[in-house]
Amino acid sequence: MCGIAGIIHRGKSSNVGSEMTLMLQALKHRGPDSTGFAVYGETNPDDFLMRIKVAEKEDMDKGRGIFDLIKERVSEVERRLRTHDTVIKEMDSPTPYALRYVIGRDANTEEIAEHLEEIEGVEILSLGNGLELIKDLGDAKEVAEAYGLSSFEGTHAIGHARMATESDVDIRSAHPYWAFPYNDVCVVHNGQITNYWIMRRDMERRGYRFTSDCDSELLAVFTAHNLAHGVSLEESLHRSVQEIDGVFTYLVATENQLGMAKDTMAAKPLVLYEGDELIAMASEEVAIRAILPQEIDTYDPYDEEVRVWEA
Repeated sequence: MCGIAGIIHRGKSSNVGSEMTLMLQALKHRGPDSTGFAVYGETNPDDFLMRIKVAEKEDMDKGRGIFDLIKERVSEVERRLRTHDTVIKEMDSPTPYALRYVIGRDANTEEIAEHLEEIEGVEILSLGNGLELIKDLGDAKEVAEAYGLSSFEGTHAIGHARMATESDVDIRSAHPYWAFPYNDVCVVHNGQITNYWIMRRDMERRGYRFTSDCDSELLAVFTAHNLAHGVSLEESLHRSVQEIDGVFTYLVATENQLGMAKDTMAAKPLVLYEGDELIAMASEEVAIRAILPQEIDTYDPYDEEVRVWEA
């Protein structure tokens, strides 16, 4: 079933970490297996932000040996970063298997990403100037507490509460998805894509990498491909409605935009609130009410509807 949510503030920052936590916790019944956040904070033109994982949460039950293995992987990550003359400005590890790096802007992110992901068990979750992607097993409150999201200030965010139907219950299969190597683009999705394998093979022939067998990742790669070739976010969303088969509603965020699209049948729900300073959307109105308890007007977008908002 799954639940998706998005929020964007026009012209100002807010505690989007706390707001998205409340929205996703209200959607817990739609997806108890894992929760993911893509939050966009203030950008520093001199820095890149990188979130990676070096193991899965369930690996922590494998005994002391897993901690030695994680230590080896982290050491190798940092050794490889140094081979690219990367300046590591900050490093934080909110969980034993999840790391956050702030690296110098002079880094060649494509080369670094490819080199790091050659390490067994290492996956880059996000890389960009403003995007920070956090996802893990558990509900929104559990994940937010583990990763310190309650005080995250930013302009916009998207999130996902996942019920696993076809792929595994692990971090690799959790949403949101970032598409390597395009900076700051992220997607959450509710639905099924029926021409997934045809389109995936086409994208792989073009040189794009996939980290999972989840059909939702295709939307991130599709969007990244279009944006990298000068297509606007709005046009990319329109193209997806025409070229991607299935039933889907999805949200996509970039460094300064939030967009949504529904397929031709509009079978997957989305409720939208649009105010002068705040836009919020979710699979159910209860999620919007979690942050806007006052009287508000909402509406359900129509089939093939595409919208884009600027932060």
